[in-house]
Amino acid sequence: MVATDPQADIAAAQPSSIGLLGQLIRFALIGGFCALIDLGTYTLLTQVAGMATSPWVDVARAISFIVGTTTAFFLNRKFTFSGGRRDGKAQVGSFVLLYTVTFFVAVGVNQLMLQVLPESAWQHTLCWAVSQATATVINFVMLKWVVFREPSTEEN
Repeated sequence: MVATDPQADIAAAQPSSIGLLGQLIRFALIGGFCALIDLGTYTLLTQVAGMATSPWVDVARAISFIVGTTTAFFLNRKFTFSGGRRDGKAQVGSFVLLYTVTFFVAVGVNQLMLQVLPESAWQHTLCWAVSQATATVINFVMLKWVVFREPSTEEN
């Protein structure tokens, strides 16, 4: 029998799952790397490009979120959730829907924290960290059990 799926040989060569702990570790490492990309982009935009005031701070947070999470999607797809489903358009659609929701959550939490926390040299960084942590928890849960879910034994 000839496989028509270009990913079939790759998926067959890999174990179906690295386990939840392995996925959490990889997700954390990739997330840390992508968070640095996100924070670097946000800092560059707010401190260097002059986007530290409203409404530009929201635009800066949106841009940094998109850069960081798009990078995270591709790295997690390859290294964290490689045993998960690969149904092309449905997976991309699930990703877009998930990241649209977490985008608004991240920007909203960032704005809320800007209103709640007192002004300081660290205010923007702390607001970013809280919004990033909130989005990260949502992303792991949804990536693991929806976007990249592994086929159940009944589906095999």
